[in-house]
Amino acid sequence: MKLRIFAALALFAFVLGAVGAASARKLTVATDNLASLLPQSDGVITLDSDRLFNSVLPQILSANPDMMQKITSKLDSVKTETGIDLRKFEEVAIGLKMNGATEDGVDYEPVLLARGSVESKALVSVARLASNGEYHTEKIGDRTIYIFSPKKIIDKVQNDKKDDDKNLFEKMIDQVFKGLSKEIALTSYDENTVAIGSLKRVKELIGKSPRVGKDVLALLDRKPNAVAKLGAKLSNGISQFIELGDDELGDTLGSIRVLQGSLDVDETNAIVSLMAKTSDGEQAENLQTTLTGFQILGKTLLGSSKNADKQVYARMVENAAITRVENAVMLDLSVPKSDIDIIVGQK
Repeated sequence: MKLRIFAALALFAFVLGAVGAASARKLTVATDNLASLLPQSDGVITLDSDRLFNSVLPQILSANPDMMQKITSKLDSVKTETGIDLRKFEEVAIGLKMNGATEDGVDYEPVLLARGSVESKALVSVARLASNGEYHTEKIGDRTIYIFSPKKIIDKVQNDKKDDDKNLFEKMIDQVFKGLSKEIALTSYDENTVAIGSLKRVKELIGKSPRVGKDVLALLDRKPNAVAKLGAKLSNGISQFIELGDDELGDTLGSIRVLQGSLDVDETNAIVSLMAKTSDGEQAENLQTTLTGFQILGKTLLGSSKNADKQVYARMVENAAITRVENAVMLDLSVPKSDIDIIVGQK
């Protein structure tokens, strides 16, 4: 289990680094304002989606055009089936409500606010036409929510390969749509903003339900100029996401109650920052010691490999800076674009 957890930590750092290996541009304050409109959520993610689709992904996947084409094809499938082109949105805020762990992973209900330079009512109308009438509606005040069956969409965007044969980005995209596997609700939130998510969460968004907590939003401020930001409070610890053993390691990881992640970039590097906060300082010290142990073990296991990918992971592990302040443990990592090219490049 220890090696699996170590690999997961290294992979998470790579994923965040890969998403942002491009020249830096400030994330607008408007995106954080968008996040404040979300209903009560355990976790919030904000993205500069305009940059992600139009600049970042093409640049980081320049070493693997086939992978970029697969992502483009999946986005085209969503556009064909729903009439909504995700690439037209400029900023996105996502609220996640965790329902607990299942055999297939984490059970969560998402709601997404997407804002762009297009009229939201026009987008809703296009989605209705694309569904060929296969939807029903609910009225909340003066708003109409359109509820679509996602089965056809899911079938289109998910890959027929076995999970073991899928590349990293195919698995990520499949996971996104798993959260909308029961229904997709859609409504116009304001002139240039649409709301998409499960019916329950969209109702919370446009109704009088409590908004996302200031404590969760504050996590987004730790790296205010980051390209992508994540903040989450975990009432049941990290066990919601990974299987933990009944041992000292499981207890240490289970003590994590807050997660924060951010991505920033400069001309040559992607800069990843992660923060995990535990209930008290002793637990944080144990977590720091555990991560440092993984770092030593990882350098030993990966450092002697002649495989180019493993050499990159070895450099990532070695370069990760692990620090602690009271009950917060920070992991900071800088990944050069040349290393990302090796990992995502065609084999």
